Amino acid sequence: MTAVLLLLLLLLISCKTLAGIEVISYTPRVSELPMEGKVTGSTFALEPPNCIFDPFANSSDSIWLVVTFINATAKFKNPTTPQQIPPYEDLYTAYGYMTMKSTLSHYPCKKGKEGNVLRVGNESSCKNDDSRTHCNGPLPSPGPFRVKFLVIDSSGSKAETRWSGPITLNKAQLWRAVDTWPGRRSGDMIVITVILSSLCGVVTIGFLSTVCYECFKLWQHGPAEAPEEPRPEPFQAGRYDTHHIPPAPPVPPPPPAMDVPSP
Repeated sequence: MTAVLLLLLLLLISCKTLAGIEVISYTPRVSELPMEGKVTGSTFALEPPNCIFDPFANSSDSIWLVVTFINATAKFKNPTTPQQIPPYEDLYTAYGYMTMKSTLSHYPCKKGKEGNVLRVGNESSCKNDDSRTHCNGPLPSPGPFRVKFLVIDSSGSKAETRWSGPITLNKAQLWRAVDTWPGRRSGDMIVITVILSSLCGVVTIGFLSTVCYECFKLWQHGPAEAPEEPRPEPFQAGRYDTHHIPPAPPVPPPPPAMDVPSP
């Protein structure tokens, strides 16, 4: 009798029912793809739960992502009506909310595109928009957080996955805590810094030397005299010969005077 009870208990824990809803043997996790920014200061990228909900959901059911602080996971209650779905603003008061509403078609069994992830906290535009109750707004602190997927139909919560492990976001480092001691820098970085500093020094010295040399030349020779303006030369008319008229013959001398007899 004891063995039968234990077997039934194991079956219930493994994949069947817990408080009236089915438990899906899937644990959400941060994507393992080699990509930058999987975890930032306000977002994290989840692995898509493709081909997970087919046995548990219909095409008309909605699939939600539940996000809570790690210390509020046990207090979260699955909603039984759409009006009970906690919005993004509840993260600041009840420390949990639901977002990323989707359907079964969003998580098909066929292999998705490479690099496909679910970015939690990626909608900064709806952070202060009260009309967007299901906002996927940025997470306000490093957490840690836990997430799970929840299937809801017209009657309420229908199936859920397991809670994920703790997900801690990156925390911005205070500027006072940044270590600037050169001894902790790599050798390559130190060499590059020294070379760039030396080049800047050489260029600066060359520029100052050129300026000083030009100033010294101006001081030694005095101000440059203005060039004398050219004076206009007197006009000289060229000789003009008419080639089409022959030159006139010489004028003959006058005849000699004649003696006139006196009366």
